[in-house]
Amino acid sequence: MKFTLSWLKEHLETEASLSAIVDGLTKVGLEVEGVEDPTEKLGAFRIARVLSAAPHPQADKLQVLSVDVGQEAPLQVVCGAPNAREGLVGVLGQPGDYVPGLDVTLKIAAIRGVESRGMMCSMRELELGESHDGIIELPADAPVGAVYVDWAGLADPVIDIAITPNRQDCMGVRGVARDLAAAGLGTLKPLNIPSIAGQGECPIEIRTDDPDGCPAFFGRVVRGVVNGDSPEWMAKRLKAVGQRPISALVDITNYVMLDHGRPLHVYDLAKLHGSLVARKAKPGEQVLALNEKSYTLDETMTVIADANGADDIAGIMGGEKTGVTGATTDVLIECAYFTPEAVARTGQKLGITSDARTRFERGVDPQFLANGLAIATRLVVDLCGGTPTQVVEAGTPPSGTKALRYDPTLTEKLAGLHVEVDRQRAILTSLGFGIDAVWNVSVPSWRRDVDGPADLVEEVVRIVGIDNIPSTPLPRAEGVARPTATLLQKIERRARRTAAARGLNEAVTWSFISEAEAAPFGGGAWTLANPISEDLKVMRPSLLPGLIAAARRNADRGAGSIRLFEIGRRYLANGEGLTLGLLLAGDRAARDWRTGKAQPFDAFDAKAEAVALLGAIGAPVDRVQLYEAQASGIYHPGRSGSLRLGPKTVLAEFGELHPAIAKAFDMDGVVVAAEIFLDAVPAKRGGSDHMRDAYAPPALQPVRRDFAFLMAADKAGDDLLRAVRGADKSAILDVRLFDVFQGQGVPEGEKSVAIEVVLQPSEKSFTDAELQAISERVVAAAAKAGARLRG
Repeated sequence: MKFTLSWLKEHLETEASLSAIVDGLTKVGLEVEGVEDPTEKLGAFRIARVLSAAPHPQADKLQVLSVDVGQEAPLQVVCGAPNAREGLVGVLGQPGDYVPGLDVTLKIAAIRGVESRGMMCSMRELELGESHDGIIELPADAPVGAVYVDWAGLADPVIDIAITPNRQDCMGVRGVARDLAAAGLGTLKPLNIPSIAGQGECPIEIRTDDPDGCPAFFGRVVRGVVNGDSPEWMAKRLKAVGQRPISALVDITNYVMLDHGRPLHVYDLAKLHGSLVARKAKPGEQVLALNEKSYTLDETMTVIADANGADDIAGIMGGEKTGVTGATTDVLIECAYFTPEAVARTGQKLGITSDARTRFERGVDPQFLANGLAIATRLVVDLCGGTPTQVVEAGTPPSGTKALRYDPTLTEKLAGLHVEVDRQRAILTSLGFGIDAVWNVSVPSWRRDVDGPADLVEEVVRIVGIDNIPSTPLPRAEGVARPTATLLQKIERRARRTAAARGLNEAVTWSFISEAEAAPFGGGAWTLANPISEDLKVMRPSLLPGLIAAARRNADRGAGSIRLFEIGRRYLANGEGLTLGLLLAGDRAARDWRTGKAQPFDAFDAKAEAVALLGAIGAPVDRVQLYEAQASGIYHPGRSGSLRLGPKTVLAEFGELHPAIAKAFDMDGVVVAAEIFLDAVPAKRGGSDHMRDAYAPPALQPVRRDFAFLMAADKAGDDLLRAVRGADKSAILDVRLFDVFQGQGVPEGEKSVAIEVVLQPSEKSFTDAELQAISERVVAAAAKAGARLRG
């Protein structure tokens, strides 16, 4: 929301400085995003008169000017503007002046051999407009030597503030002035609502057939208007805040919208046929909007239509076919109230953003229809002439008011700030609230965001100043503070640190994804009714879509090895689940003279990361079982699996992404991934929240024994490892598979599996007999798993 200082003072009687006003805006919750003061960038440019214009001796298109800028001697300036001539009065920049439109600082320079001591400027070069056909031409009586911005009335700072969605009342300059007046920075001037008696009835029927989308539709006709250019004061204000002046009639509607937060629309009466009606759109009905784009509507959208069909998209944008032009002589001024929710839904579906939509979907003042129409009518009659008819008021706008019971002591109870009762009454009254003797408060119609006593406390506190709230430490029990992190929070911390220590880079992606991205993962159980965009509509059922998208962006920028992880929540039908997702793509190892070409990642890399992370967070990895071909359908068949504690408790899934999934996300090459379900990791027995026991180095050296077994080729080696680990839990420290062989010497349909068993003596070294007994138990356990010792 932008406005100029002079515009603000149309509503606020104040002697406050610009800096005081800027500080006051931020203090009351209207954050100032920027202040643009023309005097800062154009204050050095002065009005100058061309005394003579002679041809440049070395260039046909250049002239050598002698320029009077109010100094003792004229300046010599080389100029290429086609309108430069003797007697012209323009704007001169001198050496040392910064030209914002060119982003250069002027200096004395020789141009084609002739010295130039300045520059006669155009509108574009001073960023005052787009005109660049020649230098600025001022009236002949403009005072030579005067500062241009002061003479032209441009010394009017533009203030840009951020309006939060709940402060719809400050979408107009008057609402901003009201807040500043309440903060003690001036007095709010009375609003002059003109009383305009209409002559004759309105010649066109105005009605609303959609009370849900358009509860009230006011309008009147003004005949005999002349639609020329806006007066200079209006055009100057509109241009200062970024609005392009179009014509007097259109500019009046924009001006009232910015001044009072009340959008309006004007129709060319000659282009309307039959009644003007607010109704629901017909399925497939189309509107050519003022942005010259055509939109297809559905039956949920409200439109303004005549007998020939829809003219406007209600509350969002007017239509091209009934818009006013320079030839317009009779107009209909529309001032309607559109339901905020209906406008927001229509705008989202059509993807249209406009100043009107921004205000209507936040909620304009429903009781300002008649006043807004009167203000607009007065401006039309004053600037364009014409005779207004009587007003048609179709429908009934909502009252917009509420009655609340308020206790002044709540300010201290809820905000910790003591404010005198009389001061609270004065603040709320200055903001437009009505208060009786027993603190029954009536909420003004322009404050639809105020719903309860806590909102009134907020109003008082923000005007008094949030910085005046005393800093009060929270109470703390005596002694050493106890840890507050939950077991799941500790698991999350350990998982994050371990993943980073293993060389994975943490990514933070959106919790929302598109429907297309969610579909390969079974679709989303939760869809937002009011998404930021269609690409952020579904609550993610998995962390992998975001990681895949992040990996693709990295790959597109030349990353050769991508190792990403993220800890977040996936959103399922039965609730949220804390999850660690990881993704590996590109080269696991770069090409090297020892190994040859680069080595890609495979499913076992994802499994290794999953097992390591599970171990770090305290999961019983020695009891984890590998289930093949039971992972979700997003993985490649035969190159994926899941890690479980029994058939039902799934701790992790891993594998190579299915080629169809990789193609859908535009990923090339092999991509492997895993998801660890942190909320599925069982708590440690005994109530301890330690991830693992403290390490105590053994006093005796471990003993290593190798075994080779024959087993079915289609049987998982993990079954053998788990069986051997359980052969003698007191002696066997670890079991590792180090070789798998199929071929000569191995029966068909079988494979040779070599494992290393690490034995750890406790109080004394193993005897030969003890080692033999352990070996026999290992062989027996392997036999139960379907493996026999290789001869």
